[in-house]
Amino acid sequence: MKKPLIICDFDGTITKKDNIISIMKKFASPEWESVKDAVLDEEMSIRKGVGKMFSFIPSYQKYAMIEYILSTAEIREGFKQFVEYTERENIPLFIVSGGIDFFVKPLLKHLIAEDRIFCNEADFSHDFVEIQWPHSCDDQCSNDCGCCKPSIIRKIQSKDNFVIVIGDSITDLEAAKLADFVFARDLLLKKCQDLNLPHRSFETFTDIITYLQHLNEMMKASV
Repeated sequence: MKKPLIICDFDGTITKKDNIISIMKKFASPEWESVKDAVLDEEMSIRKGVGKMFSFIPSYQKYAMIEYILSTAEIREGFKQFVEYTERENIPLFIVSGGIDFFVKPLLKHLIAEDRIFCNEADFSHDFVEIQWPHSCDDQCSNDCGCCKPSIIRKIQSKDNFVIVIGDSITDLEAAKLADFVFARDLLLKKCQDLNLPHRSFETFTDIITYLQHLNEMMKASV
């Protein structure tokens, strides 16, 4: 029987809202909106779009942004129990996010070990925020992803893994195409429906726990 491996998005998935969008609305100049639309319409790469959006924010806003996100971001219901479930069942769980380290890691502190978190990084040493890309695309991906989820999946999975992707947006689509099963919300749900990817919708992580238990039973029965 294949062993589950879970790749989970962060913004709009673990958190109820997309934190990059929240930051842009609060701190960026108005130009960010047209860049966001270009990314969602797949007219601009994620890497180029996210980098450009953050270039509209002065670096001196660093601590104001951190304080804002820590005080406003909401973790989706059932996530702590979901983490406990994966630990209890010995299911590897990795957080793979197009978000940025200065808010992803503080929000996940005491929930997920840092070596299980893949995300982009912010450089505040210049006048405006610059984004660094430590997990760029491998030679099998030409989508200019920024934090390349398919590349990370190829790096950490083994042949005996049953890959499960959890996400909500266009940034999760290429990973979803590689998955054996997808838990999807919002735009990713529509894309899974359009492409007939094996998936199930969810609202809370309690929903995911329930279906994972069912999925595990089905996999055992098929052996």
